[in-house]
Amino acid sequence: MSSKCPNHDHKWRKFWRRAFKVGLVIFFILLVIVLIVFAILHPRKPTFVLQDATVYAFNVSTYPPNLLTSTFQVTVLAHNPNDNIAIYYDTLDAYATYQGQQITLRSRLPPTYADDNTNQVWSPFIYGNQVPIAPYNAEILTQAEAIGSVTVNIKIDGGLRWRVGAITTGSYNIHIQCPAYITFGGQSTGISVGNNAVKYQLMQSCSVSV
Repeated sequence: MSSKCPNHDHKWRKFWRRAFKVGLVIFFILLVIVLIVFAILHPRKPTFVLQDATVYAFNVSTYPPNLLTSTFQVTVLAHNPNDNIAIYYDTLDAYATYQGQQITLRSRLPPTYADDNTNQVWSPFIYGNQVPIAPYNAEILTQAEAIGSVTVNIKIDGGLRWRVGAITTGSYNIHIQCPAYITFGGQSTGISVGNNAVKYQLMQSCSVSV
């Protein structure tokens, strides 16, 4: 009849406890190094510019139910202003809102790696087909169209990660908001690009929070 040696088991438990402690110390050292590097480099949030917006459809029904159909293609430029710090854009969704109400579906932007001091450009289509909107928003929108101008907010939400050398951080939430000033009728500043589509050169800076 065989039995395990108590002394042998004690040595193994002592070994694993020591290995765990060493691993924990290494983890905290790496964490401190990352924090020190970030404190020294002081990463800055990226900047975004809404370069243009092409409007293919923008129609609202003023009778209940109040429905809005809209289709846009927007061009957004992102700039990484950091030296020696790269950015991973993991999951970004673009959509449009009016008076705080979402009026289009979300359009997923492709994941992108942005090296230091580089630019990225996305040109997604965003659209909403007969989206129900609040009656007061429909009234305001009808009045704005009659005046000849309307401001739609192009928003981008998602996550990014910073990369410093071989170290990559966890995901941070990012929120971008870009006002798009659109004019109609005789006041239109857009350029017709065919099929009732009108392109507006905006070059509008966006607000960014990370």
